[in-house]
Amino acid sequence: MSTAEQDAQAFADLFRETYLRFHRRDGKRTEMSGASRAVLHHLSQTGPLTVGDIALHLDRAQSVVSDIVTQLESKGVLERERDPEDRRRTLVWLSPEGFDVLRADRDVLSVVALADSFAQLRPGDRAVLLTTLSQLIRTEQNHDH
Repeated sequence: MSTAEQDAQAFADLFRETYLRFHRRDGKRTEMSGASRAVLHHLSQTGPLTVGDIALHLDRAQSVVSDIVTQLESKGVLERERDPEDRRRTLVWLSPEGFDVLRADRDVLSVVALADSFAQLRPGDRAVLLTTLSQLIRTEQNHDH
């Protein structure tokens, strides 16, 4: 019978192997500049803002942020819309594509590679894996250090 420490070591070994097998190798994390990433992350936290508000938060020149927003808008990641409360102001917001790009940028593991492997598991086994990992994470969050 194994101890919690032996099981923890086995899990650590499996986690390392899982990371090595499924980590992203597509380079998408580096496709976006740090400044572009900062704009998207900030908007995802705040909601629609003006270019001036974004520049103020990021401590960048408004012209620099405007150029970043224009570039991201041309890629379909951001959209400009009139402020419903003040039609003279233009707000910047993530497009549906922008939300997808931001989510994919946060992924450490390749969801495509995982999905291929998950497809080979029985649905019940997938459910047990996901439930158990969720329980493990909740246990650690409640653990007093």
